Parts: sequence; C-alpha cells; structure tokens
Amino acid sequence: MKPKLKRFFHYSNWSTQRRLLLLIAIAAFIFVAIFGRLFYVQIINGAWLQQRATEQWTRDLPLTAMRGNIFDSAGNLLAASYTAYDIYIRASNVENPGEVARVLNLELGLDYLMLYEKATRKNVSESLVKMQVQEDAALRILQHKLKGIYVTEGSSRYYPYGNLLTQVLGYTTIDGIGQAGIEAFYNKFLTGINGAGLTEADIRGRELDNATTTYIPSIPGCDVTLTVDAGIQQILENTLSRIMVNEKARGATGIVYNPKTGDILAMSNKPSFDLNTPPRDTISLLMDQSKNKSIVDVYEPGSTFKIFTTAAALSNNVLKLDDRFFCGGSTSVNGERIKCWRSIGHGSQDLVEGFCNSCNCVFVNVGLRVGVDSYYSHMFDFGMGQKTGVDFFSESSGLMLDKRYVREVDLARIAFGQAVAITPLQLVAGVGGVLTGKLMQPRFVSGITSPNGIKQNFTPVTVRKVVEPNVADQMRYLMEQVTSHAHGMYSFVPGYRIGGKTGTAQKYAGGKIDVGKYVSSFIGAYPANDPEMILLICVDEPGAGAYYGGMVAAPYAKEIFSGIFNYKGIQPVNLPEDLAKLEAKIPMPDLVGLSLTQAVSQLAGLKLGFEIYGEGGRVTSQVPAPGTMLFEQAMTVVVC
Repeated sequence: MKPKLKRFFHYSNWSTQRRLLLLIAIAAFIFVAIFGRLFYVQIINGAWLQQRATEQWTRDLPLTAMRGNIFDSAGNLLAASYTAYDIYIRASNVENPGEVARVLNLELGLDYLMLYEKATRKNVSESLVKMQVQEDAALRILQHKLKGIYVTEGSSRYYPYGNLLTQVLGYTTIDGIGQAGIEAFYNKFLTGINGAGLTEADIRGRELDNATTTYIPSIPGCDVTLTVDAGIQQILENTLSRIMVNEKARGATGIVYNPKTGDILAMSNKPSFDLNTPPRDTISLLMDQSKNKSIVDVYEPGSTFKIFTTAAALSNNVLKLDDRFFCGGSTSVNGERIKCWRSIGHGSQDLVEGFCNSCNCVFVNVGLRVGVDSYYSHMFDFGMGQKTGVDFFSESSGLMLDKRYVREVDLARIAFGQAVAITPLQLVAGVGGVLTGKLMQPRFVSGITSPNGIKQNFTPVTVRKVVEPNVADQMRYLMEQVTSHAHGMYSFVPGYRIGGKTGTAQKYAGGKIDVGKYVSSFIGAYPANDPEMILLICVDEPGAGAYYGGMVAAPYAKEIFSGIFNYKGIQPVNLPEDLAKLEAKIPMPDLVGLSLTQAVSQLAGLKLGFEIYGEGGRVTSQVPAPGTMLFEQAMTVVVC
C-alpha cells in the first residue's frame, strides 16, 4: 500500500484531514452532477426546450408553402399555385365578438352564430375561419382593424387548361395535399415546407403590447415536368369529345405513347370535368370521372390482342407469313364450336391476309401451334398479367386465366382476344415492345426541379427484350399491311406510313355476354417501319348504330394522326404510289338501302376499297358518310 493512502486509513474518523477529504469528494460529486445536468439541458435537450419555451411565450400562425408547378414537356404550365389567404380568429385577443362575427359574416358569407362561437372560445389558441380567401376579400376584412382577426398567406391550386388531363393531373384537397393523379403520386415532391409567423404573447395567449412578430419563411415545393405534350393532348381530347357526341358512347379512352422511351405523350378518358371545379358534392361522380381508366380498368381487347399471338408464334418459329389457312366461318376445339366474326368465312388465305381480315379461325390455329406453356411465357414477356410500373397509383395488373387450368379451347379464345382482360396502357406498352423489340416502362414524369433550380432528369427504363429484330420487322410489316394501299387503306392518312389493327370486343355482365354492348378500338403506329408514336382509341359502348372498331374507332384515329402531323409539322413522304393520288377526288356514294351486290358494284366502279360486316341482304350503315371526298383505293366500310 502506498504511504499516502496508508496514512489516510490510519486517520481517525473525526480527524481534520479525513473530514476535509470527504468534503472535497462530496463537492466534486455535486459539481460533476450539476455540470452533467447543465450539459444535458443545454446541449442534448436544449433545442427541444427552446422550442417549448418559444411555444409558451409566442403564438404562431402558419404561412402555407407554395406547391410546386407542373409543366408539360414543352414547358407549358399545367398546374400552378397562387397566393390566397387564410382567416383565423384568436378569441383571447377579441374585444368585440359580435362585431367580429358581423364583419366576417358580411365579407365571407359564413354563419353568424358559428363565427360568434369561435370569437368567444377563449380556451382555444386560434380557430380557422376560412381558407383560400381571395385578396380583395382579405383586404376588406383587414380594413375593419378589428382585434382578434388574423390573415395569413396561403395558396390555392389553379389549372390553366381547365378540363385538360383531368385524370392524369388529378387534384388536391383544400389543404393543398395531392388527392388524385400526378398531384397525389408526386405529392412529397410538390409539397413545400410551411413557414410561420410568431407573435409574443402572455401566459393566457394574449398578444403583448408592442409585441414583435417574427416570420419564418416557407419553402416552396419542387416543380415537376411531364412527358405529356399539351398540344397532342388537346388534339386527343377534342377528338374524344366528338366521339362521345357522334357515337353516343358511354365512354372513350385515348393514349399516345412513345415506344422507344416509354414516354406517355397524351392520355385521356371521357367524360371528365374541369379541375378547377371538381364535383365534390357528388362523390360517386367525382370518383368515377377522376379514375384514370387507361391504367385502372381492364377490358377484353378483342382483335388487337392478335398482335401478341402472332408475335409469339413467329418467335417460336411455328409460323411464317406465307402459311395458309382456311376459314369456313367457324372451327371446333375440344368439341366446342368457335365462330369467326364473319359467319360465311374468309375461305383460303395466307397469314398476311388472315391478319388483315382479323380472321378468328386463323388465330385459333396459330395459338394452338404455340402451346399453353410457351404462349404464357411470351405473354409475360409482353407484360400481360402484370403492372407496367407506370408512375401512377392504383394500376391494375390485368386478368389472365391461371396457366394450370387452361385447356386448348381456352387458349384458342385467348389467341384472338377473348377470355383475357388488360388495361389500355398494358396494350399500348406491349405493342410498343413487339414493334421495337424492347418493352419500356411507361412514365409520366421526365424530371423534377428543386426550388433552387437544380433539375433531376429521369432516364427511360428498359424492362426487357421481348422479340428478336426479325420478328419485330415482320410485325411492323403486318400492321402496315392492314392500313396499306394493297389492302384498300392507303389513304388512312395520305403520305404517311401508319400501321394499325382494329378490335371489337363484347362486354360481359355477371359472367355472361352483355348483349349489344361492345368496346370498339384501334391501335396504330407511326412511322410503320420505325415506330416513334403509338395511338390507341377505345370507345366504350358506342350507341349510334355501328360498333365495329374499323367503323367506330379507326376514323377518329385518322383524325388524331392527321392533327398531330399538322401540329408537329411532319411532312408526308413520297411513297412508291403516285402522289397525285393524294388529292381526294372521289365522293362517297350513299349506299344505305341498296343490296350488298349493288353497293359493292358501286364501290368497285369508283376504285374504292371496302370491308363488309354482317350477313344481311341490304346495307344498313356505312363509313364514311355520303358525300365525303375520298382518295383512290380508300377503305370504306358497309354493314348489312
């Protein structure tokens, strides 16, 4: 034992040295404890305590941050925020509750008794009276100089284009929180950080005389740039609105898509509403018309699905363009009779003719050649039965029968677009993959810009390779043949190479066919040999008489393509045919009431192409209308 320590233990209990040493030890312990407490209070817990203290000696009112803007791909403003004002009552500072209630009742049109109750509720720090008050009304309130009324800066959302992009943009709550569409999906980026105005107050919350007000500024939200082109969107929406009127349709959907990047250039569903005045009083109407049916709802695609069946068979090397088939109007699979849409049949035809005729019997044969396992593998590659990954809430994955339970007759029906349900966006993205060879992830947003101007651009995402280049080449060729001069539709849009495919699908209700209700569609690609734009038009329950996709949807697709070419300044190309034929010189005759033989004779004599629907003896309707000026070999449709 050390000498000093030894001497300490030899001190008596009451020795001066021992008492001094104990006193020093106690003092040191107290000092360390006090220092530790001060360190905890000031360093570790200081910020929290400072915040609590500030809350006790101040009263704060929020300064709402401006929500970020939304722009289209060309920089056009689609959604913006402007300064509005929020009105509060702080009852502890109110001197004349009756006058406060009277003024606010006069300027805001609110219930007097409710306002009086808020003006006398002194146990509440402050009460919100109304949000998003316009500047002129806020100024009139301030001019009364009544104590206890407070006006703070807020914001209100404004959509310059009104009902354009209703389901895509979506809308916000009155509090500025994204409630639907892009506004909801990108809410955390669009939402800024609120500020506050802090005013010194006593323990009862009353504002002190000559009190100082400190302002903590708000930080605005980020701006979002879409892939959508507002010009193309307007062309699409104007045409869909005409479809609703002319075809007496229950609904209409359109998508314009870039298959090389996944960019959604336009998307719309009709009916819709003005985003500045959403029908909040009718919840069912609001929910129905704000739902983006292009992404959320599924439908039976009909003949447009034959694109996938053909691509799968070509990829499996079980099909060639010159393979021949026979259609007698129906075929039998597993003892079940499957009808072609043309009950008298198409006779002998090769694949190209069968694809252009959209012959069901051909595609029953093609689907069975592929087989269930391989067919389902290719459908997965094309994106069927799974979400596309688009930046949007509530996307559906579509419906496909469980492969384990698929019989040959089921596969036969799926092959021509029955017994399967997909979203319009799935169809567009899948067809884009077939025609380019790569499936891209669809997207609405191309970049986000922070309040200090730093922009983050998003890179297009390739999901997977889906077909070999030779298969993509053949599919582009087949789709161009549908709308080409060789098959009577060179004048789909004169001077432009466009590939396409029509579809007509029956609707179901309660597991049974809903008689007389159809979805008519057309999907087209431009340019046909190297697509950069895919257009889909779907018409839900056309009610003007005609319901075939070639009659209902295709003519409007032609209008949209023509409008886009004009808007973008895309000039026609010099196709092998004589460009002199591009001048429309042939008037469409009035065929209604004529026998089918008479109608066909007139069309052939005028050098017009024709497609016949139905098996009646006389023409009941036609497309286009009588008197329409047409090009030589233009496609016409007659229904018997």
